[in-house]
Amino acid sequence: MNGAGNDFVMIDNREMGLQLTPEQIQKICHRQRGVGADGVLLLRLAKGDADLGWDFFNQDGSEGEMCGNGARCFARFAQRHLDGRESLSFETLAGVIEARLDGESVIVNLTPPQDFRIGERINTSAGELEIHSVNTGVPHAVLFVDDADKAMVSELGHEIRHHEHYAPAGTNVNFVQLTGDGSIRVRTFERGVGETLACGTGVAAAGLITAKLHGCGSPVRVRVLGGDDLSVAFEPDGDSFANVQLTGPAEFVYSGQIEI
Repeated sequence: MNGAGNDFVMIDNREMGLQLTPEQIQKICHRQRGVGADGVLLLRLAKGDADLGWDFFNQDGSEGEMCGNGARCFARFAQRHLDGRESLSFETLAGVIEARLDGESVIVNLTPPQDFRIGERINTSAGELEIHSVNTGVPHAVLFVDDADKAMVSELGHEIRHHEHYAPAGTNVNFVQLTGDGSIRVRTFERGVGETLACGTGVAAAGLITAKLHGCGSPVRVRVLGGDDLSVAFEPDGDSFANVQLTGPAEFVYSGQIEI
């Protein structure tokens, strides 16, 4: 499946009880020697009061707390494999997430944003940069650029992702271009993956930071590298935001089997 070009292998693990190793995850996600994906999502039974649970793994085999595009794909996948329900809740390491299907789109209610840090300056190979950050389920750094097409996403993204300022966990890195009328463009370097065609929690982080610094109202429209448009809706809540919703596509590509 893919959500705005961010692609995932989905596995119904309610009965199999799979416990995949990092090496197996890497094999599945390998673009030439496996299925090829940015991550793997396992649908499982819930441990608490949610409808379901998930286990999410990045391309490098590391476990991820949350993934916005993955959450939309998970909701679409769960609808097909359950009873066709239009809304559901599921457990993630970031907390319980609620999702609702609306035609071709899926709306995900994200966990409340935490740890806003505005206007921090860090030294990089490109000089001293002003960077903003927020946790939208996973940590994100936001860097505003004049032209997203010219941003050094791979080089600078890798450097900031591993910067001592964000140690030991590291951070995802978003390069954001203001395009006017409450719209932005975003390119994201993800922990455990590298640059992807889209990152849902990164889109949310970029939208919220843009709203905080540039006064954009809800929703903020976001164009990602894959060419899709996502939407970040929110309600102001003092110095933060509440009821943050990420809306975008989630599509089935194919189904199959793999030996691991």
